[in-house]
Amino acid sequence: MSDWTAFGRVDADGTVYVKTAEGERVVGSWQAGAPEEGLAHFARRFADLITEVELTEARLNSGAADANHSLSTIRRLRASLAEAHVVGDIDGLANRLDRLATLAEEKATEARAARDAARSEALARKTALVEEAEKLAAESTGWKTAGDRLKEILGEWKSIRGVDRKTDGELWKRFAAARDGFTRRRGAHFASLDAQRKQAQTIKEELVVEAEKLQDSTEWAHTAGQLKELMNQWRVAPRASKEAEQRLWEKFRAAQDAFFTRRSEVFSARDNEQRANLERKQALLAEAEALDVDGDPKGAQAKLREIQAQWHEAGRVPREAAGGLERRLRAVDDKVREVMDSAWRRTSPQDNPLLAQMRAQVAEAEERLARAKAAGDARRVRDAEQALGSKRQFLSLAEQSS
Repeated sequence: MSDWTAFGRVDADGTVYVKTAEGERVVGSWQAGAPEEGLAHFARRFADLITEVELTEARLNSGAADANHSLSTIRRLRASLAEAHVVGDIDGLANRLDRLATLAEEKATEARAARDAARSEALARKTALVEEAEKLAAESTGWKTAGDRLKEILGEWKSIRGVDRKTDGELWKRFAAARDGFTRRRGAHFASLDAQRKQAQTIKEELVVEAEKLQDSTEWAHTAGQLKELMNQWRVAPRASKEAEQRLWEKFRAAQDAFFTRRSEVFSARDNEQRANLERKQALLAEAEALDVDGDPKGAQAKLREIQAQWHEAGRVPREAAGGLERRLRAVDDKVREVMDSAWRRTSPQDNPLLAQMRAQVAEAEERLARAKAAGDARRVRDAEQALGSKRQFLSLAEQSS
């Protein structure tokens, strides 16, 4: 400790003085002992002031103390020096405190500027958050993303400090209103979506019912067209809820598959049957084309009639092959008819064995028709009627030509 006692004295009656640039002033009285002890006592008080000043200066320079609080302490200490009951370099301490006051004022000004800047930044950040929330509430349709972002905004909001209470309250009202508006708009959207999904479910349930009605149909072409139309309606209908959509689609698809599987099986069996019929008719045609019409016209005619009967009984063949086969068989028939016509012209009607044979064939065709009707086979009846009509026509023409 410096020898602050040099800045004071004690007179004969115990009065203690401190020396300043303006002269001496009384700081106290010492009656308890020697004058040196009295000076040392008041010097220790001054040392305590020095310690408080040094601590204040250190905290100010380190930034650990609030500059305004330090300035207030410095001004208090500076004002107390005029009547301080101490002995020491009061003038030097006053100058030191004046310098510290200037430094504290500078730091207080800087702190105010920093606080103002922080307040402005905090205000700008909260304003930006409010504006973002209002935009989300008014425009966003990314409901989950926007909802998550509003939660993040709330977290950021709580971390921002420094906005005055009035302004903060006004901004909070705007944010809360935006968040509530978004919640209402999102709720209305999902309510509408739920209503649409329920309507879509009703539509698709009806489509499933229609498809299931058709799954056992045997009207292959017509029903296939109906199912195709139902599929088009399914595609343009809105989607139901995920669970309902999947469940209804499985039922709708199952009904379609049931119909088309049966149709495929029937068509496959029919195709197999027609391929077998084709092979049979190809064999009959080869047999017909091998007839010796010129050498034995009657025998060729009789054999051709047998072939024609078997031909009708053989049934349908694939459409692309039917025309060619019929043309080739008609060519054989035309050749036989041509040869037999020449024979008729050379034979009297009464002696014409071909007419007798044709009458027998008509009778045979009538018997075949009767058997088909008795069996209740519509296809055989139709084919027998066609064969009988053809034979009667040929007989009529033959009789007219004789």
